[in-house]
Amino acid sequence: MEDLQRVLREHHFLKGLSDDHIHLVVGCTKNMRFKKSEYLLREGAASGTFYLLREGQVSLEAYVSGKGVMRLETVEPGDVLGVSWAFPPSRAHLDARALEPVLAFAVDGACLHAKMEADPALGYALMKPLLEATYARLERSRLQGLDVYRTGV
Repeated sequence: MEDLQRVLREHHFLKGLSDDHIHLVVGCTKNMRFKKSEYLLREGAASGTFYLLREGQVSLEAYVSGKGVMRLETVEPGDVLGVSWAFPPSRAHLDARALEPVLAFAVDGACLHAKMEADPALGYALMKPLLEATYARLERSRLQGLDVYRTGV
């Protein structure tokens, strides 16, 4: 069996965390497997878990009236998924569907939030990469939007 602490330490999202902080995160984390086409998140549903992708690809999708389901982005190993756990009321804003078999760390947001409240240094250490990941996703969305508008001209 894999040493969860060692494997978590290697995930891109947690690279800057100390051994003590990784140990705290381990207590809120479990390995999850998803089959092709299985949903990790559903739009509007409570989202108390976030995922650190290890293997496979996940499609971030939204239903658009008159157009059906649209893929907004593909998330790959090393990415974080489900950041809404950190922002009450913690509801998923998109569907997240496995495009192929997916292996991910599932992190219980309530468990982690309690540990972050007790250890503000852990909170800072986690919010920094969370903000970076959120900003990167926002920037990709902005560039994609510009491309859509450019091709429509």
